[in-house]
Formats: sequence, structure tokens, C-alpha cells
Amino acid sequence: MGYRNRLTSLAACLMLLCAPADAEPLAKQLFGGKKTPSSQKAQAFGGYAKGCAAGLVQMPETGPTWQAMRLSRNRNWGHPELIDFAKNLSRSARKQGWAGLYFGDFSQPRGGPMLTGHRSHQIGLDADIWLYPVSKVNLSRGQRENISAISMRRAKGAYVNSNWTRAHHEIVKAAAKDERVARIFIFPGAKVQMCKDEKGNKSWLRKVRPWWGHHYHFHVRLSCPRGSSGCVDQAPPPPGNGCKDAQRWVNDILNPPPPPKNPPKAKPRREYVLADLPKACSGVLRSN
Repeated sequence: MGYRNRLTSLAACLMLLCAPADAEPLAKQLFGGKKTPSSQKAQAFGGYAKGCAAGLVQMPETGPTWQAMRLSRNRNWGHPELIDFAKNLSRSARKQGWAGLYFGDFSQPRGGPMLTGHRSHQIGLDADIWLYPVSKVNLSRGQRENISAISMRRAKGAYVNSNWTRAHHEIVKAAAKDERVARIFIFPGAKVQMCKDEKGNKSWLRKVRPWWGHHYHFHVRLSCPRGSSGCVDQAPPPPGNGCKDAQRWVNDILNPPPPPKNPPKAKPRREYVLADLPKACSGVLRSN
């Protein structure tokens, strides 16, 4: 090979080595393109918003006390512990006079970043549960694509509206009292209302955290299951039942504090590529 050709070849190699990360396929495209789970032992890798999952199980579309919604998204997959939790909670809803529960997004078949929507739900341990008061669990696939969820909030989330009932309170409470649950996210007004209405031991409310947007559904997050050495738990909630913190959220909604004079510019979130995720995620993608 001539000197000039060697230089050209070396330059080409350097260009490949120095190619920007955004030239790689995005992780959400790789994981979003998988329609089936990996044939591996159930395992979560990484964190809730930066990871993947092996051996996930599909939540059956319909059961005696539940239905999975928006089936076209193919996001009704979870770690076996999540599937067991969801089924158990749906039976608790029956005790409150509902026919069961409607389940929204869990995870993609192999977890990972989603093509649209959530930043979390990546390791098979997150579930969105509709706050819709279920009267029947025989909806068709078409109905499950088009039925509208029902909002529970009033005044931008500072209060619950008339759709909120004691049954909602008891279902969230049943979820929080499951020892596998790490956190529950729901809009601030609901947390404050539950703090007011709960007359017994309020320690379970520590897991219920106020968060924006969660007024059509509540979001349950399980702790890393035993044996999931590659799974990264979120830091535990602060001590106490969190009721005063939720009230501060509500106060700020009703009387917003003045904006900072020189707010820092928000940095755009970078889309993950496979190299950003735990190394085990490459094997999850390659598995049959």
C-alpha cells in the first residue's frame, strides 16, 4: 500500500473512532424495535431511567380483575414480581367495589428507553395504574385504545375533584403497604387529601410522593427484587410521612413563588445510545 493510501486509510479509521455518539443508533430505537422478551432469567439491569431488563413476562391482556390498556403500544411487560404485584392489587380493588383495575404502561418487552413518553419504566419495575373507577373488565381491544382516562385533579393539581373517592384512597394505600413497593407517584392534591383523610397509622404515606401530571393514573415503582445484583435502587424517600412536603407543593401551586431573576438555562437531555446503558443490555438485545 502506498504512503498516500496508508494516510487515507488511517484518516478513515480515525474518523470512525471519533464519530459522534449521535451517529450510533439510539437505544430507544434498538429496544423499541424488539417485539418479544429475551429468553433469559428475569433480571433488571441499571436504574429505572437508564437500564434494561431480561426475561420479562407479559401481563395477560385480560384477567378476572384487570385489563391491560393501549395494547398497540406493547408495553404490558414486567418483571415477574411486578406482574404478581399488579394482579394482587387488582384483587384489592374488588374489595372496594370496583370490578378491578385498568393497567397502563409497564415496560417494553426488553425494557430500555421507550420510543415515546416515559423516561423511566426501563427495567420492568414500573407500572401506571389508571384511577378510572372500573365497572367492567370485558372491554374489546378497540375500546381499550379509545376509552378516555378520568382526571382526579382540580385547581392545577392543588385539590382532588369530585371524581376522587375513598376507594381511590384505599387502593393507593393497598399498593403502598406492599413491601415490594418503593414509591408511588401521584399529583400533589391527592397526597394532601389522603393525608387529611387517613385517621390511622400514616407511615405508608411516606411511599406516596407528589409529582406533576399523575392525575389520570398513579405510578407504582417496585424496589429491585432479591438477586438482581445489576439493578440500581432509587434512594429511599425522606423520613416521615411526607404530608408537610406535599402541602408545600400545594401551597406553591396556589401561590407560586416569584421566578428566579437569572434562571440557569436548562440543558437539553441527550438521547442514550447502547453504550450509555449497562453492559448487560447488549446481551439482552442479542438474546433470542
